[in-house]
Amino acid sequence: MAASLNEARRALAELRETLMAKPNVVATGIGYKITDGKRTDELSILCSVEAKRPRARLRSTEVIPTAVSGVSTDVVPTGPLAVLHDRKGRHRPAPGGVSIAHVDISAGTFGCLVEKDGTHYILSNNHVLANSNDASRGDPVLQPGPADGGSRSADEIARLSAFVPIVFERHASAGAGCRIASAVAGVLNAPAAASGSRTRLRVYTEAPGTNTVDCAIAEPLNPADVTGKILEIGTLTSTVEGELDMEIRKSGRTTGLTSGRIEQIDVTARVNFGAGRVAIFEDQLMGGAMSQGGDSGSVVTDTGNRAVGLLFAGSATTTVINRIQNVFSLLGVTLP
Repeated sequence: MAASLNEARRALAELRETLMAKPNVVATGIGYKITDGKRTDELSILCSVEAKRPRARLRSTEVIPTAVSGVSTDVVPTGPLAVLHDRKGRHRPAPGGVSIAHVDISAGTFGCLVEKDGTHYILSNNHVLANSNDASRGDPVLQPGPADGGSRSADEIARLSAFVPIVFERHASAGAGCRIASAVAGVLNAPAAASGSRTRLRVYTEAPGTNTVDCAIAEPLNPADVTGKILEIGTLTSTVEGELDMEIRKSGRTTGLTSGRIEQIDVTARVNFGAGRVAIFEDQLMGGAMSQGGDSGSVVTDTGNRAVGLLFAGSATTTVINRIQNVFSLLGVTLP
C-alpha cells in the first residue's frame, strides 16, 4: 500500500540523521519514486548521493534500505551540492573558474594556481592575461575582468608575469605576389558569391612556425587573495595526457561547470583572434559544445581532478584545448 504524505514525513523524521550519516549521502527528502527513468505516483524517501555505486561495492552499513518504516526509498545521484557562485563577481580569495582579465580586455577565466620557483601564479590564456601579445610584464590583472565591472582601483588582483607569445599569420596585403594571389582568390570566389555561399578563400602569408599554446601567468599581489581550488571541481591532483573519448569537464566564467568528451586528438586548427589576427595551433585536443565566450582560460580536467588541458577557443559546437603538458613545459610551471 502506498504511503501517505504524513506517513512519509514521520518515517523521514525518525531516520533522517541515520540516513544523512551514511557516506555519499548529501540530502534526504520526500518525493516521487523514479522507476525505469519515469516518475511514479509513489511517495518515497529520496536519498540524494554524490554518485550511485554498485551495491556489491558498499559495506552493509552504507547501504540505503529499500524501505523505512514501511515507506519506500529511492536513491538519486545529484553530485556534490554547493552554493551557486556569481562567477562574474568579485571573489577574495579568488578560485579557479571565475572572471579575470588584463586591464585592457573584456573578461576570461581564472584557470588555476600553478607554481614556479616557489611562487604561486594565476594561470590563464595569453589572450586573457596578456592581451594577445600586446601587454607588458607588470601590467594589471583584474578580478573580475573589466567586462564584469572590475576596475583597476578596486579589483587589481595580480600583475602579468610571463606569457608564451602567439605567432600570428600575416595577411597578404601588398606586393606583386600578393596582388596575383588576391586576383586568383577573387576569380575562385566569384562562383561562390553567385551561388549565395558565404564561404570565401582568403590569402595569407604564414609566419614562420606555429603554436601549441595560448597561455600566460600572473603573480598575485597578495597570496591570500587566491585559492588553489576550482569552483565545483575542487583541488587538482595531478596532470594526465588527454586521450580520445576521455570524459572531461571544465569550470568557466560564462557557462560554469560543463562536461563532455575528447572527440579529437592531434588537432591542427586555424583560430581567429579578432582584429584580422589568425593563428595556427598544432597538437590540440577538441571537445564538443562545452564552452562559450568568456570561458577561455578554464582548466579542463578528467573525472579524477587531473588537469588535461587549457581551454582557449571554440565555436557553437566545439571546444579547442591546449594540452596541459605543453602549457606547463613552455611556462616552466607545475601544480603547487
